[in-house]
Amino acid sequence: MTPDELYQKSLEGPFILAGPCALETLDVALRAAEELAGIAERLGMTVVFKSSFDKANRTSITSFRGPGMDEGLKWLQRVKDEIGLPVVTDIHTPDQAAPVGEVADVVQIPAFLCRQTDLLVAAADTGRVVNVKKGQFLAPNDMRHVVGKLKEAGNSRIWLTERGSSFGYNNLVVDMRSILLMRQLGCPVVFDATHSVQLPGGLDGKSGGQREFVPVLSRAAVAAGASGVFMEVHPDPDCALCDGPNSWPLDRTEDLIRDLMAGWSVDYVC
Repeated sequence: MTPDELYQKSLEGPFILAGPCALETLDVALRAAEELAGIAERLGMTVVFKSSFDKANRTSITSFRGPGMDEGLKWLQRVKDEIGLPVVTDIHTPDQAAPVGEVADVVQIPAFLCRQTDLLVAAADTGRVVNVKKGQFLAPNDMRHVVGKLKEAGNSRIWLTERGSSFGYNNLVVDMRSILLMRQLGCPVVFDATHSVQLPGGLDGKSGGQREFVPVLSRAAVAAGASGVFMEVHPDPDCALCDGPNSWPLDRTEDLIRDLMAGWSVDYVC
């Protein structure tokens, strides 16, 4: 699937970005991707496999980060070749953009880095779809500057992701008005269902989470006009090496997506 084809699909119908937070093992990645591919086929849904080769923004220096870029990109290529799903992964520095763009169908900018001009330009230069997570510290309207940077760099294949805003200490809140406001920038808006229920740094050196709220916030986001939903899913969230408390169980993912499909509007992008 070309970047244009994938982006066009996101304009025409709902889509899902799902997978483990970090690449833990090749086996876990392939297992999750295989289940997600089955869901995509059964539901006729566009599904993009997501996972990070390096979680560079973990709370503690001792936290698990992933296998690194070289090994991680090999695993993501295996997902594409053996399972057939497009893939999305994060970059943290401009020099990562080109090699990641050789494998990933979507290059993702983490929320903490969404204003970094050099990083945005490097992502745009890959020619891939660019998914930018709105910083927890930004108003939705401020994302117009992010969109402007990417378009000025020559790439209009842009997704914007809502992932909650900082609300006091160790907590996030989702303002669903954000989805409408970012839709008005002319880009598909994705709702990050699992990071939005995160409790950043809330477990003394690592983040906590409240995964029980994933379904209700996802349904609200779909009703508010989100074109896509992003969710970290894992075969055993309580044993996940990264973001387990806010990850959704893989064996309950199809039921959740079916539930969301029932509420998705036919009007995806303003």
